[in-house]
Amino acid sequence: MFDWRDYGNGIIAFDAGYVRPILAAIHLIVADGRVALVDTGSNDSLPNVLAALEKLGLARDAVDYIILTHIHLDHAGGAGRLMRELPRARLVVHPRGTRHMAEPSRLVAGVTAVYGQEYVETVYGDILPVPAERIIEATEGLILHLGRRELLMIDTPGHAKHHICVVDRQAGAIFSGDMFGLSYREFDVDGRQFIMPTTSPTQFDAAEMRTSIERLMSFQPSAMYLTHYAQLTDLPTQAANLRRRLDAQVAIAEAHAAGGQNRHAAIKAETTAYLLAELRAHGCQLPEAAMLEVLATDLELNAQGLAYWLDHRG
Repeated sequence: MFDWRDYGNGIIAFDAGYVRPILAAIHLIVADGRVALVDTGSNDSLPNVLAALEKLGLARDAVDYIILTHIHLDHAGGAGRLMRELPRARLVVHPRGTRHMAEPSRLVAGVTAVYGQEYVETVYGDILPVPAERIIEATEGLILHLGRRELLMIDTPGHAKHHICVVDRQAGAIFSGDMFGLSYREFDVDGRQFIMPTTSPTQFDAAEMRTSIERLMSFQPSAMYLTHYAQLTDLPTQAANLRRRLDAQVAIAEAHAAGGQNRHAAIKAETTAYLLAELRAHGCQLPEAAMLEVLATDLELNAQGLAYWLDHRG
């Protein structure tokens, strides 16, 4: 069985089957026999989604909503395929993402420009469109009713302008997508979790990210549910660490703002060294090569995002 985490509060995280184990989670919310999924992974997630429903004794038509925190393909690439298999589901997405889910060609082109065509074809395959009439725009303050449970949609830019988070007041929790950073389970030490910001291209904005982090904390949640990866607790400490690491990496980028052709390499090298040192201070005993393997994609994309921010701030 793929990774499965039942938190006993109507929230389950399971592995999306994206690239490697416990890289990307799909969150399943169950209330009164009705289901919402938060994020979808890629097309490869379909078998795990269907197996999750079967494990819970729920039919495909029990799914009312597929909620996308944003439309980056590790969060939204499987949406079209899932919508074809889940007949009652409505897709819930930020208004900026609606047209891209209904007609994904520009979205795919943008991802291809970052990753390359071969990678996109191998990892994501065909990104299927979602019929516009099955899409709900997640405007600020929208409340979805799942049985007797209410899910509040809030607009949270910083990682991307099309990012939302989902507040589940009944569980005292927030589904934060990438807005509250990344916390990989490989880096847990004696139950303590490591958090880092994700500044990936092309819409990273440092000020907006700080504001969105503060807004999430204003709800005083007991847990965040991150797509990368699953439940995060001890939130006051984690929020402080997230802000501190965000500020440190922004400062690194600013120090290399005039770096010319070497700017990207310098930002990547220095942010890599910084995060490795932070992991060692956290108590992580993994070999450096193992840590770099977990972080490889994020280190590259974060450096790109910091460079993008330098060129577009103000």
